[in-house]
Amino acid sequence: MSRWKNRILNPLIMFLAGLASGFIVKEIDIHFYAQHFGISLSEIFSQAGVWVLIGVAISLFSRNRKYAMANIFTYCAGMLITYYLTAMWTHSVYGWTFIKGWAVFACLSPVMAYIVTLTKGRGFLPMVIKIGIFAGYIGLNILLGGFIKIYDILFLILLVYLLFIKNFTQTGERDD
Repeated sequence: MSRWKNRILNPLIMFLAGLASGFIVKEIDIHFYAQHFGISLSEIFSQAGVWVLIGVAISLFSRNRKYAMANIFTYCAGMLITYYLTAMWTHSVYGWTFIKGWAVFACLSPVMAYIVTLTKGRGFLPMVIKIGIFAGYIGLNILLGGFIKIYDILFLILLVYLLFIKNFTQTGERDD
């Protein structure tokens, strides 16, 4: 399993996954905005929560801190490229303010990945970071989306598992 994980979680594959994600998410924004049972795919992928969960997962499952930082940056960069290219090609709504904001986010994503990898350790600081990520997830959703939605419950359960239950081994972090 580790060999497959290392093959998938490398910067090139993450960049390609980001390119695919950007295209798919923009197409979801365009075509899947209708609600079923009060939920739309477009709404789910427009909220910060799903991206926090994806970023935490990529960071924690990456081989080491260096790979976590590179993987999350290339994923975010690839996603932004195709998301906004698809928006231009389909004449969808987008603005330069959003592009600039998400570009800054992509540039800061390696720092966030580094902080997430610190949760693999034991002690006070890793626990504070774990609680901060969890609280930040809830705070972002309330600040940006209004309330916690039903799908957020699933994402929060997955975050609890990744941050508090799953045992990630702390490697020597030589970053070879």
